[in-house]
Amino acid sequence: MKNKYFLIFLLLIFIFVSCQRRKETTNSSDSIQIKGSDTIVNLVQVWAEKFVDGKNEISIGVTGGGSGTGFAALINKTCDIAMSSRKIEVEETNLAMDGAVFPFEFVVGYDGLAVLVNKNNPVEELTMAQLRDIFTGKITNWKELGGDDLKIVILSRESNSGTHMFFKEQVLRLGNVNAKDEFSPRSLLMPSSTAIFDEIEQNPHTIGYVGMGFASDLVKTIKVAQTKGQESVLPTVDNVLSWKYPISRPLYLYTDGDPKGLVKDFIDYALSDKGQKIVEETFFVPIKKGK
Repeated sequence: MKNKYFLIFLLLIFIFVSCQRRKETTNSSDSIQIKGSDTIVNLVQVWAEKFVDGKNEISIGVTGGGSGTGFAALINKTCDIAMSSRKIEVEETNLAMDGAVFPFEFVVGYDGLAVLVNKNNPVEELTMAQLRDIFTGKITNWKELGGDDLKIVILSRESNSGTHMFFKEQVLRLGNVNAKDEFSPRSLLMPSSTAIFDEIEQNPHTIGYVGMGFASDLVKTIKVAQTKGQESVLPTVDNVLSWKYPISRPLYLYTDGDPKGLVKDFIDYALSDKGQKIVEETFFVPIKKGK
């Protein structure tokens, strides 16, 4: 009987130790979980690889899914850092604070949303009003814009994407907080910027928007003018920093409160000269260029 109780005692100790180890693994001070924006997931992945280089005791997990996914993970305390291509919303902040999470914001770079079309599309430039009319479905054929007689196929990010929300607010609603314009119901919702790029490369009907880091010579980047008669410009570093490009935005990392320990070290690295050089190398705009 004594042996039986002793075995039970040992089993309870084993379960307790296992649970503690699992808890320590989940909340380890030597690991960071980063979730959110697909726009900057590649940038943050490079930061993570460089940051842990030579530090075998440290691990960093980076996953996308959209800015909304990142904020949900921060609120639910399943990540240490949320990546976002938009500011956190009031409702998200309230939900966070209800759960004793206090979002702390860092601007880590800038971006211009590039409007892409197929390389063979003859259209070179568009105004913000024309973009609004395309993406809301008022303009449906490229010939209305001086292009070929082809039906326009609209590609958009999914609604949990910060890029989707920013484009809706700044292009479809032209920055008017009281506007109610929505994407055309004919829009095809794509799971990532890469998916948008790949479809545009293959399909001459399409138009879509991605972070400027995803643009390349395999497709055409449209010049954008704020209004008719104004100069149309591309999303270049100088045009984004000067806000001359109409669809420019900051890029963010969010933590739960003022970061400490390994999370603070990672944020510091992202904002350092080395980290900001990586921003430039991944075709975004470093914050220090604006200083």
